[in-house]
Amino acid sequence: MIDNLPYRQVAVDDLRPGGLLCVADHASNHVPEDIELGIDPALLDAHIAVDIGVEGIADRLARRHGMPAHIATVSRLVCDLHRREDDPAAVPSESDGTLIPGNIGANVEARLDRFHRPYHAALAELIARAPPRLILALHSFTPKLATSDEQRPWEVALLYNQDDRAARHAIRLFGEQGLNVGDNQPYSGKQLNATMDRHAEAQGIPYCTVEIRQDQIGTAAGQARWATLLADVMGRVALEV
Repeated sequence: MIDNLPYRQVAVDDLRPGGLLCVADHASNHVPEDIELGIDPALLDAHIAVDIGVEGIADRLARRHGMPAHIATVSRLVCDLHRREDDPAAVPSESDGTLIPGNIGANVEARLDRFHRPYHAALAELIARAPPRLILALHSFTPKLATSDEQRPWEVALLYNQDDRAARHAIRLFGEQGLNVGDNQPYSGKQLNATMDRHAEAQGIPYCTVEIRQDQIGTAAGQARWATLLADVMGRVALEV
C-alpha cells in the first residue's frame, strides 16, 4: 500500500472525458502488518487472495496503452472491494472452502472505513472529474475451484447485470479472435457486479467486466499479450457504445 491507501492510480492525469478507464478491484494480495488472517501465507499467492495476473495487465494498459487505471492495493481477504458494504463477503470468513479465522469476529465497520470507503470514494471522484466513455473492470478466474468439479473452459468471459450493450460487442470481438468466450460465466454479473453496478450502471456509463482465466496470464508474456488484446478490443467497443 502507498501512503496507506487501499488503491493506487496510474496515468490518471491522462484521463480525459470520453476516454477509457481500467478498474482492478482484486489486483493485490497485500495484507497490512496489523491484520492477522490466520491462514498459511502460501495462500496469499492463490486465487482466493488475489486475481492472479490482473495487476500486471492493468499497469501495462495504463503505462503503454493509454488506459488509466484505478488499482486495489489490499487483498480481497482483508476487504473485498468488489462487494457491497452490507454483503457478509466484504470481510470474508471463508473462500473456496478455506476458513479465514482472523476474519471471524473482525470489526467489519473498521475494515470498511479503512479500505472499502476510501477506495470507492476515490474511484467516484475520478469518474466525476473525467467521465469515461467506457470502463473496463478487470478480473481473473481460476481454471478450477477447490470446492467444485465444474469445468471452466472459457479463456475470457464477460459479466454484466442490466446493461449489456458493451459486453455484447466484446463477446463478439473476442470470439472473432478465436477465443472461447463465456457469456456471464463462470458466474453471473446479476449477482457479482457490485463495483460496476455502483460506478457504471448507476451513472449510465457503458462498461465491460472482463474475466480472464488465470492460466492465460500467469506470466509477464501472457499479461503483455492480453493487455494488447484488451486495448484493441475495448477501444473498438468504445466506438460502438
